[in-house]
Parts: sequence; structure tokens; C-alpha cells
Amino acid sequence: MGTQLEKDQTVTITKSVSVCPKYLHPQKVLNLSNLDRQCPSLMYTVSFYKPSPSYKDLSLDFVFNSLKSGLEDTLSVWYPAAGRLCLNQNDGKLDLWCNNKGAVLVEAVTQIKISDLGDLSQYNKFFEKLVYKPHSFGNFSQMPLVVAQVTKFGCGGYSIGIGVSHSLFDGPATHDFLYAWASNSAIMEGKGRVEQQKPLHERGSTLLVVTNCPAPNMTTKLSEKSSSSRKRAAAIDHLYQLIMQAATDQSLSDVGYMNQNSYLLRTFHLSSAMIQSLKRKVSGKRGGSFSCSSFEVVAAHLWKARSRALGLRRETMVCLQFSVDVRNRMVPPLPKGFSGNAYVLASIAMTAGALEGESHERIVEKIREAKNSISNEYVYAYVEALEGPRPSDLPPLKELTMLSDWTRMPFHKIPFLHGEAAYASPLVSPVPQVAYFMQNPDDDKSIDLRIGLLPHSLKSFSQYFLNVQ
Repeated sequence: MGTQLEKDQTVTITKSVSVCPKYLHPQKVLNLSNLDRQCPSLMYTVSFYKPSPSYKDLSLDFVFNSLKSGLEDTLSVWYPAAGRLCLNQNDGKLDLWCNNKGAVLVEAVTQIKISDLGDLSQYNKFFEKLVYKPHSFGNFSQMPLVVAQVTKFGCGGYSIGIGVSHSLFDGPATHDFLYAWASNSAIMEGKGRVEQQKPLHERGSTLLVVTNCPAPNMTTKLSEKSSSSRKRAAAIDHLYQLIMQAATDQSLSDVGYMNQNSYLLRTFHLSSAMIQSLKRKVSGKRGGSFSCSSFEVVAAHLWKARSRALGLRRETMVCLQFSVDVRNRMVPPLPKGFSGNAYVLASIAMTAGALEGESHERIVEKIREAKNSISNEYVYAYVEALEGPRPSDLPPLKELTMLSDWTRMPFHKIPFLHGEAAYASPLVSPVPQVAYFMQNPDDDKSIDLRIGLLPHSLKSFSQYFLNVQ
């Protein structure tokens, strides 16, 4: 199988078009928030649709044109996705220019069969050929914010590889955008359009109003007294502490400051039975009176397993950070359909020795405390902290464990073709050691963990993480 894949792994692009909104909007500039500006990179996923009798007679041309038509309709409502990033002339920060330039849709073919790829949950470098990666030639204002590639396989199956700028949408908004596109495409006969929540595209100004954060041109320097009494964003403070630790400890910086290619992407499957076993382990001491979510217990277990596998000294500071959607945590909540970035990082830090000695139950409590600390004040502090200078091209810090929960964004359920995809795989992230929690298509109570690991820690992490007894 591996030899065949190496021999025939050519993917040929047969068509590439710019797709503009069917109904053009007047050009306008949307002010981005500091949350939007954190990561302007395109984030890629590939969804695989295995051969199906229901569409075996559909031509690639028909599928491509249906997706193109559906995207034209979708961009008419989600019009910022047809725009480009631009620099604000007043402060030099990124904003979003809604100029109807369009997205890019690419058609491709390969002789490989989807079955040749083996386990679709495991990252494969071949997946990178199933997404279109545009070149900006140093001019980011020409970079499309949405790109997609539909590839037909030799077996008759398809993949749809999509890249979306993180400055454009966060995870929930990306899911809503793609679901709207799939619904508008209606490739299969009889598949009707699903009524979608109308998106709200104002983001920077909306977020500032809700957090009571002053506009950038009105920001005043706080006195030391008022500043010290204000709530601080733990995630930002902990990140700087980790940077300082790595800068002063050569044994950490030598290993921790590695590039993306140093990490091995692996997917670990925790069945619903394994997760229940972990929950029993946590609640056992209280006779079942302590309950926790699947995310909380798996996050606690992952943090301990990863830190143990790295073999850090007991006095080394380690940190767990995870994204929290603040749409419904703000007072008042963000408006329905808010399409900008609405997540901040919650954070917990302690020494490796303290983490090793903590019970799963206590770590779960700390995770819950960190999550519950996310309030208007925290978001304000987080947004304000991003206003200041930040390290550029931050190398991966191995003492930092980062989690992104996709279990409520089941990208494999987006029905671009006959129904659910066999698997939806994220590609390499700008932060290679980030861990994604995803639904498994065969068991929505289970969790697939996609994580980047340093080669020397792979074996020990596997042993620790898969041991849930």
C-alpha cells in the first residue's frame, strides 16, 4: 500500500477559479479586534467522502460547478470571506477590507484510492496535496481568506480541502460558514437548504462595546494603582513566564525551541468506555458524587501524560491552556451569529512535580476554576494585553500544553456530498503541539485527540495516555 501511494501520489490541478459573491456588497472596512489579529494564517482541514452508489454517476465537473454556485450564494451573505486583510493607516494594525475580491476554488484529480491512505484519522503528508495553498508573494493584501480544493480520487470518492483565515472566523463561525455553503450547494437531489442563523460580521466594535474596552484611539495609560487592582489575563502572564523560563534555562530552550517539522502528528482514540473509566477514576474517592465533563477529564489526563512523557525536572513550570468561547459568557452575551473571533485562553500553571502529585480530580477542579474565571473583566484584560508588544514567530514551548475543543464543531458532519464525511482531518497548525479534541465519526461519545509530539516523547506519551485504569 505504501509503495503504491509513493508511486502514484500525483495530484493534478485541472481548474482554478476566483469565486465572487453572487450579489456584491458595497465595499467597506471592518475593524478587527485583537482576538482576530492573533493568527491571520489560513487554517486547513480535509474532509474525505468515500465512494457511494448515490453519487457514483456524478461527474467532477457537476460537483465542482455545484460547489461554485453554492459558494457564490454563501459569499453574498458571508461577504467578509470574499475580502482581504489590510493595514489600518492610522495604527498599522490588521483590518478586514470587504472588497468582493472573492475566494478561490480549485478542481483536482488523482489516481489514488481513498483506501490507499489507510487510517484517515492519522495525519499523512499526502493530505497537504489535497488543499490549495496560495502564494501572496510578500503582499498579504492579495491573499484570499478562503480557499478550497475538491479532489476526485481514482475510486470515485472525493476530498474537500478548505483553508480559512483565522482572522476571518474562529472555529464556530467557520463551521457555520461551511455548513451554509454545503446547504447552498445542494449537490444531491432532494437535499433542501437548511435555514441558517444570519451572521453578524461587525466584530472589533461589537467586542469593545460588550467588554467596555475603550477604542484604541481613546486608550489612556492606567496608573499603577488602578492597573494593579484590575483583573489580569492568566494566559498572557503564564506565557511570558514560560518564555522567561526557557530563556534562562538552556536545558529547556535547546529542546523546546524546535520548528514545526520536529513534531510528529498523531491521533489517539479514546472510546466512550475509556472516557467513562477515566470519570470513574476521578469520582471514585467521592463515591460518585463528583461529576465532570468529558473535556475536563480528558484534558486533565492529557496534561499529566504529556508532562510525564517529557521527563521535565520537578521544579520546571508547566502550563495548560485551552480555548474558551466567550459568546455566551459575556454580560450581555455577544449577539447571535457573531462571526468574529470570540475565544480566549484559560490557563493553569504549576511545577511539573506538583502536577505529578495532583490527583485527576484536583486537576479537573483547577480546569473548572480557570474556565469559570472567564468573565468580561478577563476578556478585557486579555484584549488589552494583546495591545502591547508580543514576541514574533514564537517558537513552540514544550512546557506549554494547548487544547482546542472541536467536539462541538463536528466538521465531518458537514454534508458537502452524500452526507457525512468519513473523516475531517486538520492539517499542520501554526502551533504544532496544539491538541485538538474531535468527535469520532463512528462514536460521537468518544474523543479523537490529534496532537504534535516530540519524537523522544512519543512512546512514553502513548503508554501514559492510553492507560486509563
